[in-house]
This record gives sequence, C-alpha cells and structure tokens, in this order.
Amino acid sequence: MSRAVILLSGGLDSTTTLAIAKSQGFDCYALSFDYGQKQKSELKAATQIAKLFSVVKHKTINICLNDIGGSALTDDAIKVPKFKPSNEIPVTYVPARNTIFLSYAMAWAEVLDCQAIFIGVNALDYSGYPDCRASYINAFEVMANLATKQGVEGKKLTIHTPLIDLHKAQIIQKGLSLGVDYALTTTCYQADENGAACGFCDACEYRKLGFKEAEITDPTYYQK
Repeated sequence: MSRAVILLSGGLDSTTTLAIAKSQGFDCYALSFDYGQKQKSELKAATQIAKLFSVVKHKTINICLNDIGGSALTDDAIKVPKFKPSNEIPVTYVPARNTIFLSYAMAWAEVLDCQAIFIGVNALDYSGYPDCRASYINAFEVMANLATKQGVEGKKLTIHTPLIDLHKAQIIQKGLSLGVDYALTTTCYQADENGAACGFCDACEYRKLGFKEAEITDPTYYQK
C-alpha cells in the first residue's frame, strides 16, 4: 500500500483531506505544527483525529513563527479581526506558512520513501491567502522534485489538493460521506483552550456558511 504524508491542523479542511487520503487506500502519516499560534486547541483536535483515523504515525513539529510575527495568528500585537469581505489579504495570513509546512512534509516523505503529500488548501471559500492557490502548489511540486534525492532519481512526488476547487458546503458533504465527525474539529482562529469557537473570525464565518449551505446542523461549540 502506498504511503502519504497528510498535513493535519485539526481543522475542518485538513480532517476531510485525511479522510479522503484514507478512502483512497493510502497508509497515512499525519504531520501537525505547533508554530507559535495563539490558540493551541487545534493541536489537541489533531491528536484526537489522528488516533480516530488510525494513522500510522503522527508527528507534531515545533516551529517558532511567533518569533517573526506579522500575523494576527502569531503576533500578540495584532488582534484577530471580525470577518469583513475584502479583496485584500487579511492580517490572519501567516507569512510563508504553507511553504514551511510543505517543506517539512517533503523532507518526511523522502525519509519514508513516500511520493504523496496531501494538503487541504482551498481556492474558493478562503481568506485570499496566496499559498492556497493551485499555481503555488504546482510551483512547489516542481521545486520539490528538483530538490530531493527521490525526485532526481525518478520517484516523482505529487502534492494532492483534493479540496482545491470545492466550496465549503461540498467539503462538508464529502467529509460526512466518509464518516468525519466535524464536532471534533477546531477551525477558529482564536478558539479557547477547550476548542470553543469565537464565531466571528474569517474561519468561523466560512465554516458557518458551509454548514448552512450544506443544510447540515452546525456541530461547532461556540463561546458564550
């Protein structure tokens, strides 16, 4: 059976991506990051989800992106804003986050003799982050195959993005068909230590809209 490294944040999208990889018959190796984000409850969710999906191995890597700051998710001087439709890239964007995460995934994949990485990026219902676009993923895949021993030796690495062209409602419907319990996932940018969501950040608004459009009861636990 083929192996795959799955980037698992503990959120709705990454959990659905893990479920998809499992349904395709991959032996899954989950990779999470404690990158200095203000809320840590997503890491608890990721640990629980990895166990429920019986991944072969789950690693959590420590990276101090809060030392760099520049994002509302990592910098105490920047507050997480309420959702507001805009064409500008929001302050919740974490500089180079997906590039860093994919680089670790690329390294682990090479150690595992694995040619598949799954990431739950989405180019439709998202906050306009530049590292969630198909053109970025394609460029990283080209680089990865130039930069690795296995790539040079003809073992092509493929980055799978099964959610890239799906709306949030479609993602939820797909996950439910694969047995995902979304009550276990944590999406909020400023969830409390128990995983209760704020209900007004970008991530919460897209999540609420997804359940509404899917005509599914939202199982999210919100802060009082």
